[in-house]
Amino acid sequence: MQENPITPTIPLDQDGINHGFLRLPYSRDDSAWGSIMVPITVIQNGAGPTGLLTGANHGDEYEGPVALQELTVTLKPEDISGRVIIIPAFNYPAFRAGTRTSPIDKGNLNRSFPGRPDGTPTEKIADYVQQYLLPLADFAVDFHSGGKTLDFVPFAAAHILEDKASEAACFAAMKAFNAPYSVQLLEIDNVGMYDTAVESMGKVLISTELGGGGTSTVKSNTIAKKGLRNVLIHFGILKGKMQIDPTVRVDMPDGDCFTFCEIDGMHEPVVDLGEAVEKGDVVARVWPVDRTGVAPEEYRAKRSGILISRHFPGLIKSGDCAAVVGVVAN
Repeated sequence: MQENPITPTIPLDQDGINHGFLRLPYSRDDSAWGSIMVPITVIQNGAGPTGLLTGANHGDEYEGPVALQELTVTLKPEDISGRVIIIPAFNYPAFRAGTRTSPIDKGNLNRSFPGRPDGTPTEKIADYVQQYLLPLADFAVDFHSGGKTLDFVPFAAAHILEDKASEAACFAAMKAFNAPYSVQLLEIDNVGMYDTAVESMGKVLISTELGGGGTSTVKSNTIAKKGLRNVLIHFGILKGKMQIDPTVRVDMPDGDCFTFCEIDGMHEPVVDLGEAVEKGDVVARVWPVDRTGVAPEEYRAKRSGILISRHFPGLIKSGDCAAVVGVVAN
């Protein structure tokens, strides 16, 4: 197998705190022998579990980078037992551009696993994480939100897995994160996802959707920071008592949770996030943008529940996800 060209500029297995980069050689017009420098911090203190903590898997999602950057300057080696590997901006080129995908190769890192050591820059990042970082980890926390195009109720998520012991560990970690909502998440397409890579290796994954609109808020950042601390305590890396608040348990049983738009137009939300809907209720209207006097298309919920996600921008295109309804679990 070809060796991945990424090299860390710091040790990954040394006690103490080390700040550095994952250096990916990248020859381009403005730098013939240039590199992509992905910031990384490793904090270690003796034996114990390893947590791989990542944000900006998509470059326009900010709660993860905020919480993880703060962790790199506040967490001390003497505070922990074990190791944390912190990558605040997982898809660094996308993060710098403020875009979901990489401006270099249009790569969606969260659809690029297991990656290729001889592939595009995005595929090389995925391959390095798959080959060299995930084997070190006992668990992974990967922060997401809706980016510029979606908005979510703030939730931590876990998946139904064939391995029920792994599933139970993931759901326990989701519970420990203790977001306002806890969702049994159904993915539209899990091929190439980082989640799938983590879970296929038998590692515990905690993922989130903490807001959206291409920004973060005081509330969403607070949820991210509290959840991160709770998870580190849950796995025995950090000492202390978890802060546990009420959470709403939500399931996504099937594809009927999703409502997709079938025309281009102006999006009018009809239901706010967290509100109850009944099957058949209108959840969004889409108005024509090129004429007046024409009634909007109405999009209706296919099942009863609560609205957990919606399209965010004022304009919408055919194929865009307009709304997602989850079912509150008893």
